[in-house]
Amino acid sequence: MTIAISDRECEAIAGKYEKICREAGRLIVGNADLLEIVFVALLADGHVLVEGIPGTAKSTIVKTAARLMGCDFRRVQCAVDTQPADIIGVRVWDQQERDFVLRRGPIFTNIMLIDEINRLPPKSQSAFIEAMGERQATIDGITLPIDRPYIAIATQNPFEREGTFPLIEAQKDRFMFSNRSQFLSGDAELEIIRREQSGMLDWASYIASLQPVLQKEDILRFSRTVRNVHIEDAVLAYIRDLVIATRSHSDVQLGVSARGSIALVRGARVLAAMDRRPFVIPDDVKKLAVPAFQHRVVLTREAGISGISPSRIVGEILDSVEVP
Repeated sequence: MTIAISDRECEAIAGKYEKICREAGRLIVGNADLLEIVFVALLADGHVLVEGIPGTAKSTIVKTAARLMGCDFRRVQCAVDTQPADIIGVRVWDQQERDFVLRRGPIFTNIMLIDEINRLPPKSQSAFIEAMGERQATIDGITLPIDRPYIAIATQNPFEREGTFPLIEAQKDRFMFSNRSQFLSGDAELEIIRREQSGMLDWASYIASLQPVLQKEDILRFSRTVRNVHIEDAVLAYIRDLVIATRSHSDVQLGVSARGSIALVRGARVLAAMDRRPFVIPDDVKKLAVPAFQHRVVLTREAGISGISPSRIVGEILDSVEVP
């Protein structure tokens, strides 16, 4: 039997998120959408793919979020010679113990930043699949669990082609949400310049002064709590209609999989709680449709040549599907 989430529990989730935004705002200008998606994915038990140009604070936001959320954080800086053992770990011979000793890789953490994932060769990219899907990793035939909470946040620069290995669709589908980072507006760029001029962008000072807003136990409790956010059948049917529409769109070669449906259900519940509501409304679904769908939609060749983007297709679908 499902237990309804209380207003008090919604207030606790919303209050913590607002405090995280305030603390992050002491250093970070703009990019509120990425911070929001990371928080939603963390409570929804999903992963995030961040695509965009360099210098848009992707890594800084993730490192800041990890500190504020009280989680262990590890980073993998990807390169073409990175091997699966560099990510998962390896068993090495210990002369003193006269036995093989397990050395765990950076994948064993709570928040993992995979920087420039498309610079990894396919064999190394696949090292993340088991961890992302099953929260475990296998080293020399030994399967080891990864503690929760666990979220992988991968970045890639879609504008670089040399020395890169594009993710296949099955790998993209493992990410619950995606985010497209952009340059800041003129006013936000001026604020960055002013903060630099006044010394407010000193990372060492900022991170040293930063105290966690959450603990791991809070995240696990909130993750259980949001599962009780109510979704009416009409809203569930709306999610279905959006997903089905991606599969029949004339400019789409491959539509959204069932993982996209699940992403909307789980994410909308978190978004509702963050807005202090114990129930989901269609606006929650609409807000998350682009992050949940854009990396899962494969356009036809003609649409790609015409410069049509997946986010534009999702926008057209949102405009055409009837809202309950």
